Amino acid sequence: MPERNNDFGKFGARGIKGHEAVAWQLDAHAGFVATRVTARLHYLTRTERARAAAREAGLTVTDRTLKAWLDGRRSPSRKNLRNIESAYLQVRRRKVARYLLGRLNREGCGTRVEFHLLNQSQVTRPHHRVVEFRTLNVRHWDRIVEVWAAADDQALDDAWINEAVVDLGSQWGRYEYVTAIGFAA
Repeated sequence: MPERNNDFGKFGARGIKGHEAVAWQLDAHAGFVATRVTARLHYLTRTERARAAAREAGLTVTDRTLKAWLDGRRSPSRKNLRNIESAYLQVRRRKVARYLLGRLNREGCGTRVEFHLLNQSQVTRPHHRVVEFRTLNVRHWDRIVEVWAAADDQALDDAWINEAVVDLGSQWGRYEYVTAIGFAA
């Protein structure tokens, strides 16, 4: 098996790592929508279980401060806005991971994944690589969804390469960087 790309972009190619595109796609399927801060706070404080998860995810403010934010009497600082966003993403990922896993595995049938090519528009002709559009049926999403929900970027990279991309055969290294990864759940 060839090694991973070390000098990506050296000749002008543009793209992102495949696992980052997968994380964005999973986030889109998890229903991350642009909402007001108060809607996200309601989501994080609706139940005691949600509050505990929010505290675990890094939202450590007093109940009095939360109530003032929800009532509109005070607004969170930039740091607290980042903490709210981070906690919301972590709690939402954990909450929908099991649902997404069932949809993606589809009782062993898997999900068809499309690899959208990296952008070679800035690469000179002699350095162009032949990279064709590829699809692959990924049958085992367990590890990929598990590390996505845990927000472990390095483990997601390893899981994506070892659980999915390696099934492309000897050409798997050509699809380490892409412009997008598409799949439905």
